[in-house]
Amino acid sequence: MSRFARTDTSVIARWWRSVDFWSLFALGLLIAVGAVLTLAASPAVAERIGRDSFHFAWRQLIFIPPALGLVFAVSLLSPAGVRRLAFAVFAVSLGLMALTLSIGVEVKGARRWISLSGMSIQPSEFVKPAFAVVTAWLFARRQAGDGFPGYTLSIVSYGMVIGLLALQPDLGMTVVVSGVWFVQFFLAGLPIILVLLFVAGGVGAAYLAYLTFPHVSSRIDRFLNPASGDTYQIDTALNAIRQGGFLGRGPGEGVLKRVLPDAHTDFIFAVAAEEFGLLVCLAILGLFGFVVLRGLGRVFQDSSLFVLLAGSGLLIQFGLQALINIGVNVHVLPTKGMTLPFISYGGSSVIALALGMGMMLALTRRRPAGQGVGL
Repeated sequence: MSRFARTDTSVIARWWRSVDFWSLFALGLLIAVGAVLTLAASPAVAERIGRDSFHFAWRQLIFIPPALGLVFAVSLLSPAGVRRLAFAVFAVSLGLMALTLSIGVEVKGARRWISLSGMSIQPSEFVKPAFAVVTAWLFARRQAGDGFPGYTLSIVSYGMVIGLLALQPDLGMTVVVSGVWFVQFFLAGLPIILVLLFVAGGVGAAYLAYLTFPHVSSRIDRFLNPASGDTYQIDTALNAIRQGGFLGRGPGEGVLKRVLPDAHTDFIFAVAAEEFGLLVCLAILGLFGFVVLRGLGRVFQDSSLFVLLAGSGLLIQFGLQALINIGVNVHVLPTKGMTLPFISYGGSSVIALALGMGMMLALTRRRPAGQGVGL
């Protein structure tokens, strides 16, 4: 039920009447679940490295109010405002990604983080949602029929992004960006010959990555043949999931999180399974599915190609990232350091996801009939 009178034309009233409340509610639940699971999973990790028990939990909780504020602020924008914001974020983030190669902080052999004013930022997290909106505009602009080289510019932009990701290196992020870009290109009317060429190129690139990056080949080899190397993390995660059963051991009663190195990030889903059980894990999976499917249902009803492509890109990116993280936890995908959206620890991840989901909510807001989005 609306809390504002129909005669109220204030910005907040118009936002409330047009925003998808159920998607907003589901995202709020995911953020709340993430706060609870960070409190459950991070103390053991903090203690192992000599930090205060709630070091990671407090750091994560600090980012939640700004993230909520960002979701709200961005969701107020018009589609044109979303496009302008995405271009600005894309340009700045791409520049920061280039800087990480020279002045970035190296962690586990990768340069993905840059220190600004004492804060560690992962620029590639912000490139993801911005790139999805930028390429959507380029594809939609190309379809306007005035000869604008949208396809060419999109391919160039894509090449710059994956080139920088490969140099960091970050194969998982490359897979997500490539998957989203390909789906958008397909929805925009990609010719079948290019579909086949891109599929062949993707297979070739994956094989080249296997040959080029030792950590990639090691992870794939261990996934296909566990006896070929150390599988401690995934074995521990699977044990945690098995021990949790249907209802879990209870909040705070998890044991294996104490010996799982990335319990608060890559393997937080396993912690959820051990302490809260299969029922809660299915509920988390259901929340992700609800946000993606409901959002897609709304963007596919929109008459604007830009809204369709941008909204689809943001939602597919959100869902694909969740599927990769969960797939790693249940050992149906090779191990890859990727956060579970809004649930895993990580300030850059939470803020970037808030930006992306704020854009999605802005694009899926109901607009008066005949109101264009502009290109």
